[in-house]
Amino acid sequence: MSNSPSSNADRFSVEHVGPRGVTSPYRTTRYVSDDERILYDTSVAAQGAPEGGSPCSFELAGPRERIYFDPSKTRCGVVTCGGLCPGLNDVIRAIVLQLYHWYGVHTVYGFRYGFEGLIPHYGHEALMLTPKTVSNIHQEGGSILASSRGPQPFDEMVDALERLNVQVLFCIGGDGTFQGALDLSKEIRRRNLKISVIAVPKTIDNDVAFTTRTFGFETAYSIATEAIRGAHVEATGAPNGIGLVKLMGRHAGFIAAHAVLASRDANFCLVPEVEFELAGGNGFLTHVLRRIQSRGHAVIVTAEGAGQQFFEEEGATDASGNKRLKDIGVLLRERITQYFRLMKVPLSLKYIDPSYLIRSAPAHASDSLFAGLLGQMAAHAAMAGKTEMFIGYWNDQFTHVPIAAATTNTKRLDPHGNLWQSVIECTGQPRSMTNRVEEEDADPGEPDLVVEPCGVA
Repeated sequence: MSNSPSSNADRFSVEHVGPRGVTSPYRTTRYVSDDERILYDTSVAAQGAPEGGSPCSFELAGPRERIYFDPSKTRCGVVTCGGLCPGLNDVIRAIVLQLYHWYGVHTVYGFRYGFEGLIPHYGHEALMLTPKTVSNIHQEGGSILASSRGPQPFDEMVDALERLNVQVLFCIGGDGTFQGALDLSKEIRRRNLKISVIAVPKTIDNDVAFTTRTFGFETAYSIATEAIRGAHVEATGAPNGIGLVKLMGRHAGFIAAHAVLASRDANFCLVPEVEFELAGGNGFLTHVLRRIQSRGHAVIVTAEGAGQQFFEEEGATDASGNKRLKDIGVLLRERITQYFRLMKVPLSLKYIDPSYLIRSAPAHASDSLFAGLLGQMAAHAAMAGKTEMFIGYWNDQFTHVPIAAATTNTKRLDPHGNLWQSVIECTGQPRSMTNRVEEEDADPGEPDLVVEPCGVA
C-alpha cells in the first residue's frame, strides 16, 4: 500500500451492495451521512496527514435517510461463530428488534451452530427469529443459536443464502469469523449477487483491531475479579499460601491486566506480550519465593497464552485454525510446587480456572448496553446496503470498518504503555523477570493497538 492520500482513504473505505434508492422507514431527528468521519488519531501530533492527504478516519455508523434494501421484501440471517461470550444474545435480540420494529423486516433466520447452519448435510434447521422468540434471551448466557468453529465451503454457504433469498447475513464472531465473512463476501461478489455481509466483533479477549472495545470483555474481567478475590482468600488462609488463577487471553493479556487492576489483590500478572523466565536469579520462581518469604502469601494471575515458550512446539490447531495452547496454569502449578519442595519451603497452593464460568455468563449491564447498541448499528448498516464491514467503536463513537482491515492487523497489550505500567505498580512485580540485562533506555515500543500505521505498506 502506498503512502498516498488515495491509499489512506481507500484503506477504510466501506463497500456498498448498490446505490441507495429507497426512502428509509426509520424515523429520527438525525440521519448520518457517509461523509461523517471519526478520526483514527485525535492527538495533536497526529493532525497532520501523510503527504498532505486527509487524516485517517472511519465512517460514522448510524441510520441513513436513503437505504438500499426494500424492507417489505428483505430477508435476513444471523449466525454466531467461535467460542461463547457474554452478550451474544443481546446482539441477536437487538438486531431482530431493530429490523422488525424500526424497518419492518419480518423475516430473520437464525442459522444454528455457526457457519454449519448454512450447510445442508449437517441438518441444522434454521430458527425463525421474531420479537417473541428473542424477547427474554438477553437474560441468558450463551447463544440461542449455539455456535461452532471452523470454515465451511463458501460456495455451499452462498447457495443456501440464494435458496432462502437472504439479502443480509449478520456474522457475530472473532478473527476466524471475520475471515470466513470476508471469503463469503468474495464468493458473493464473484457471482454478482446483491447480498450484504455485516460483522459484529465478538472476542472476549478484546483483541480485534480498529475497535477499542468488544462486548463481553467487561463482563469477563468483572467475573474474573471474583476468582482473584477467592484466590486471595485462599492464599491468606494458610501458611505460605498461593492462589493461582488462569484467565482467558490467547494472544492478548487485556482480561488478565484489567482483572488485576480491578481486584487489586494480585501480586503477579503474566501475559503473552511480556516475556518471563521460570528459573534463574531474576526468574519468576525466585520472585514468588521472595514474596512468600517476605509476606507469607501470593496471588498469581496468568493469561492462558502466557509462557507458551516453555512447551514443545507441536503445530496443532483447532477447527478455526488457531494454534492449540498448552495449559500454562497446570505448568505453573507443577513448577511452583517442585521449586518450593526443592527449596524445602512448605507450600499451600490453590489453582482456579474460571474460564467456562465466565464465557457462559449473561452479560453485565454495561456489556448488555454495548452489545445492544452494536446490534442496532449493524441493522442500520445492513439496510443501507453496506457490506464486507464490521461495527467498530472508536473515540466513543460507533463506526463502519472494512473487515479486511481487521483480518490483517492485531491488537495487543503494549508492554511499554500506561496499562502495563499500572499493572506493575498495582502488583509490585518486577518489570522484568528474565535473566538478561535490560537496557534502561529501551525503545518505548508501539501503542496498545499494534497495527500497521495508516498509509504505510
